[in-house]
Amino acid sequence: MDWTSALIAAAWAIILGGAGGALTDIGQWYRDLRKPPWQPPDWLFGPAWTTILGLAGWSFYIGLTSAPTPEAKLAVYALFGANFVLHFCWSPLFFKLKRPDWALAENVLLWCSVTALLTVLPRLAGDSFAGWLNVPYFVWVSFAFVLNAKIVQLNRPFGKA
Repeated sequence: MDWTSALIAAAWAIILGGAGGALTDIGQWYRDLRKPPWQPPDWLFGPAWTTILGLAGWSFYIGLTSAPTPEAKLAVYALFGANFVLHFCWSPLFFKLKRPDWALAENVLLWCSVTALLTVLPRLAGDSFAGWLNVPYFVWVSFAFVLNAKIVQLNRPFGKA
């Protein structure tokens, strides 16, 4: 086992999961938003993200340890680095700035980064399993986009005093 790669991949997942939880404020503003009846219960988000980020972290490890060249390994770092930034930005936009509309626009970029984990990572790592591990991430971010869009539709406009 490559312990350095394992620690990097684990740190990536743990930091994202922890930051997401810390930046998600289920306060009165959020409770007052109109939401669709098909929104999952609040308690489901923590276990879902823990599982999803754990699987994505595993794919990061596979990418780092299976990349055949230093350039491919650097590209794996770039994919996960971009995803880290985009994943990290969503919660502050939605919960801290109270701008679900901005979070929705950012979600498009996050979705593209997860799509890259599905499609580009397997080619870089030479291992299709690395991509398959990100299918739950792709499904959840796709669902989150639809949910975010519905919240924007039900509650707009945002940014007004």
